[in-house]
Amino acid sequence: MFEFFKKKKKEVAEEIAEETLQDKEDTVTEEDTEVTEKTVAEYDNPVMEEPVEEPEPEKVIDTASEESEPVTEEVNDGEVLTEAETEPAPKKGWFARLKEGLTKTRDNFVAGMDSLFSNEDKIDDDFYDELEETLILGDIGVHTTDTIIEKLKDAVKHEHIKKCSDCREFLIKTIKEEMATGETAYEFENKQSVVFVIGVNGVGKTTSIGKLASHLKSQGKRVILAAADTFRAAAGSQLEEWSHRAGVEMIGGVEGQDPSSVLYDAVSAAKARNADVLLVDTAGRLHNKKNLMEELKKMNRIIDKAFPDAHRENLIVLDASTGQNAMMQAKEFGEVADLTGIILTKMDGTAKGGIAIAISSELKIPVKYIGVGEKIEDLQKFDADSFVDALFDVAPSEDEDKE
Repeated sequence: MFEFFKKKKKEVAEEIAEETLQDKEDTVTEEDTEVTEKTVAEYDNPVMEEPVEEPEPEKVIDTASEESEPVTEEVNDGEVLTEAETEPAPKKGWFARLKEGLTKTRDNFVAGMDSLFSNEDKIDDDFYDELEETLILGDIGVHTTDTIIEKLKDAVKHEHIKKCSDCREFLIKTIKEEMATGETAYEFENKQSVVFVIGVNGVGKTTSIGKLASHLKSQGKRVILAAADTFRAAAGSQLEEWSHRAGVEMIGGVEGQDPSSVLYDAVSAAKARNADVLLVDTAGRLHNKKNLMEELKKMNRIIDKAFPDAHRENLIVLDASTGQNAMMQAKEFGEVADLTGIILTKMDGTAKGGIAIAISSELKIPVKYIGVGEKIEDLQKFDADSFVDALFDVAPSEDEDKE
């Protein structure tokens, strides 16, 4: 009897266990099934990891030996342009760059004169007063303004100019005459020359020397630079950098060295190498420091003794943006050096470009080079006709707009 109940109890327990297991199997989710099946499949059929492909080296195309199809660009109306037709606009000529650089000066006082000249009224004292005020405010200077007004009055009287509008052309002509450089202004470029480049610190002196060296080398001249500005820290390294850019040789010293000794070495090198032009970078001499002026005189004496046959040139670098201060610097330096020309820099960033007219007219020192940008080719020979035409927005001749 007891055996029967034990057997029955065991059967009931097994049935309960089977039902519990069945319930658990029914609660397995589809996700669990998928994972299980995936795991089994991977176990039965293991997937081999594919080797990582290394990127192919970039191909270098030899455009000289292989012809490539022209790049095309689709535009409106289905029209297609080739690469040649979509190239950027050609580089601006010198006159265009000069005109752009003089924009601020032109807006400062030329625009005022144009409004004055557009008046069809008769010429009277009020006209002369307004013109005088406009010229002075444009940094033309009192002396130059008086000269221009007197010439205009004389022309009105003898050439029978009746209207204000007829005075514009005469004014342009008068300014060109005042700024003429003369036929011998650039003789030093064609002779064995020593060129002192002087000026106060910050006017762009060393930069102008580098650009002038590049200009002369482009004409086939052999140029040597002398780094005689030994008082200013890094002046020598700055000039050395410009010598590399211009592709010319430089003779330098060390900071604090006697500038005259550097000059003597440079003169010896120029004579030994038969250089055409020796460009000498001098210290940034402030015109109110007598000792620096005396040093300049000493350097001149060295040239007189060591290189007496060389053509002499003394160019002063002036910052056009300083206006009348540039005039004062030229006057002071002119007392200790025979200034033969002016390099006028930073014309592209100032409204005081009229100072070029004042210096040429009052001091009778020709502007020989003018800078209107930071690029090495942005220092060019000064041409009065091009300058005044660009200033007054007169259409250039064919020669003026060439590179």
